[in-house]
Amino acid sequence: MTLLNDDEIKTQLMSTDPEFRRLAVQHSEYKQLLHELESKEYLNEVELAEEARLKRIKLAIKDHMQGIISQHAAQPA
Repeated sequence: MTLLNDDEIKTQLMSTDPEFRRLAVQHSEYKQLLHELESKEYLNEVELAEEARLKRIKLAIKDHMQGIISQHAAQPA
């Protein structure tokens, strides 16, 4: 029995798990939106609130993805 590392599990899940793939796409989209906000020299109050909201959502998605990875890693190969 071979244990897979997280990167190998992610690659496998991207090709076999539609939920994981959907989460990965969402995470990437939020990451891009955050990058656009963070590239501004100055953020107004609305943008600061949006930045905090996007960070919370992105982290929740990442936690969900990590849960799927952990679940998958615990299963026998």
